[in-house]
Amino acid sequence: MLMPAIILITSALVFYTIGVWAEHLQKVLKWWHAGLFALGLICDASGTYLMSQIAASGEVQAVGVGAGLNTIMAVTGAAALLLMVLHLVWAIIVLLRNRDAEKKSFHKFSLIVWGIWLIPYFTGAIGANMG
Repeated sequence: MLMPAIILITSALVFYTIGVWAEHLQKVLKWWHAGLFALGLICDASGTYLMSQIAASGEVQAVGVGAGLNTIMAVTGAAALLLMVLHLVWAIIVLLRNRDAEKKSFHKFSLIVWGIWLIPYFTGAIGANMG
């Protein structure tokens, strides 16, 4: 289960990063950006579910600094998932309302959510390698 979880979480990074940075560089939110946000969210939630199943099984045990990083990853990961859901919902609302000012300023929120999302991604990867 570990390899599919890693592939899903890494796919989330790719989809979410492309969506956020394409939106930022284009300076306006578009539907295909929201589609990439959704793919990133689906991959992240699926990968997180698999990781939680691995953790519950006791197959992988981190100790020391790795365990501490895994705790940080779990807390920030839950927050990041919630932010990704809010980000996607808000993107859909902005796109449906079709207000130019909102579509042009949305990228600021995207960058914040993406930056927060990177914390559990990297602490999880580092913690797993230290485990």
